Amino acid sequence: MLLSMTGFGEARIQDDRWSVGIEVRTVNNRHLKLNAKISDPYGALEPELERLVRETIRRGTVQLSIRVERPKRAEDYRLNRVAILSYRSQLAEILGGGITSVDQGALLGLPGVVEDRKPATEDPHEDWASLSAVVSEALGKLQKARADEGRVMADELLSLGRAVSDHLEKIAELGPSVVAAYQKRITERVQSLLEGKGATIEPKDLIREVAIFAERADIAEEVVRLRAHLKQFAEVIDEPESAGRKLEFVVQEMGRETNTIGSKANDVSISRGVVEIKGLLEKIRELIQNVE
Repeated sequence: MLLSMTGFGEARIQDDRWSVGIEVRTVNNRHLKLNAKISDPYGALEPELERLVRETIRRGTVQLSIRVERPKRAEDYRLNRVAILSYRSQLAEILGGGITSVDQGALLGLPGVVEDRKPATEDPHEDWASLSAVVSEALGKLQKARADEGRVMADELLSLGRAVSDHLEKIAELGPSVVAAYQKRITERVQSLLEGKGATIEPKDLIREVAIFAERADIAEEVVRLRAHLKQFAEVIDEPESAGRKLEFVVQEMGRETNTIGSKANDVSISRGVVEIKGLLEKIRELIQNVE
């Protein structure tokens, strides 16, 4: 089963204690890379989060966003008495004791007067069980999206593979006729050159020349290997686990055999078939770049 390297998943929970929003996005990458944006103080959980991600995703760039909000409590806000008294004392000193009243609103707006206290006793690791469950839910939705896209990609890849096979069979049919056509051409050319000159050519010399060409232009072995690669290509697509890198290697071998066929076969029709196969292989390469 193929998995796409692009996808999106999200999960949320909200209760009296907190509100948690998780978003996971993935894009293609040859390796696994995690970019995490996490609300304080849960950045300390990033190693655990990366281990959780690695259990699900093997390749790609993962963008993980975790937003945690807690309802405000009265005890979260305190007036800093030291700061207030310091400001009043300094104002009195500057004004030479002439201060009679202070704008309370202006005083409260001075830096450090109102403290927004964060709970000092909360340990983010104590919330790991609850938080990891939400992350796992988001990862599960991400995997479903990647699997859905992977099925579409598998169908397209198999269709392209069948198209390659069709062109290959046409090339295989043309292979033997190339040698026969060459034999006919060289025989006619030699006869034309020797005609009226009283000279002859030994049949064995002509046969030797044709045999040399036949060996040089023989594509049977490459055709057999390319057929084997096409069979392996379909088998890899149907494997239980997504195998993008294995597909890359198989397609690389398919391209190598195709290039050899093109360089060996001295025939216009075969060359056209090779060009068609190369175009199809390029489409396959573009698709498997996004396969995990």
